[in-house]
Amino acid sequence: MTLKLAIDWTPNINHIGFFVADALSFYKENGLNIEIINPADDNYRLTPAKKVELGKADFALCPLESVLSYRVKDQPCMLMALAAMYQEDVSAIVVKDQTINSPKDLDGKSYASYKARYEDKIVEQMIKNDGGKGSVNKLYPDKLGIWETVLKNKADATWIFTNWEGIQAQETNEQLSYFKLKDYDIPYSYSPVLVAEISNINRKKEAIKKFMNATKKGFLFSKDNPEKACAILSKHVPKYDENINLIKALSASSPFFGDQDNWGMMDPTSVDTFLLWLHKNNLETTRFMPSDIITNEFLE
Repeated sequence: MTLKLAIDWTPNINHIGFFVADALSFYKENGLNIEIINPADDNYRLTPAKKVELGKADFALCPLESVLSYRVKDQPCMLMALAAMYQEDVSAIVVKDQTINSPKDLDGKSYASYKARYEDKIVEQMIKNDGGKGSVNKLYPDKLGIWETVLKNKADATWIFTNWEGIQAQETNEQLSYFKLKDYDIPYSYSPVLVAEISNINRKKEAIKKFMNATKKGFLFSKDNPEKACAILSKHVPKYDENINLIKALSASSPFFGDQDNWGMMDPTSVDTFLLWLHKNNLETTRFMPSDIITNEFLE
């Protein structure tokens, strides 16, 4: 059976387990052929989750809050999160201007946004929690060029993965400051997560279970065999990211992969804390419960 996975960015360390599982025939051993869809193919015209909604992909990688976003549309798409790539948040708001010492200093500054449903409000709330007004100026550049806006001083801040863009910044000696959401009373949840649409899940349960087992094997192999895994990933990384030290990126990532017992698992209590925070801060009017948006069924 062929299954299509829309990844959330051009190939990077967050995707290493998928590419390893494919290259080492872990999927093939389970009777699966996996097609990995790169967002650069259409210059991010369609988001990964949108590709699932339109039936162009079986799975997508996206932040957990994207599941909520698709659930509350005028014509809802019933996405469900099936696995988390990391057991902890490995993202941060990043700035290059060294006069910006904490989020409150972003008042009046510019933020390059991915235009996700809750993103701008989360950033504003982070600034407020630090004592600011939350009056950041939002910019909406092409998604695949967002990181460049900060590096080239066209935006003051954006949201990155510290285990990818953060590693690249180290390699190029960029002096950056990082603001983690949890340090400013925002109980941010899992990102990225693997999602699928519920009716498709119900049709392909056996195949999805096999896909999960093979994917877990790919990520845990990467953790135990970093050089072999990075050699596989290096064949897919775009040229503009070739200066990123893949071994360093994997070293910064693999401690959060989990292990044989908990890879991909999502803690309902942690998810509920984030859902409640979104609701209490009026970022989402619907009070979702964890069971509405996540399942560990295919990991058990």
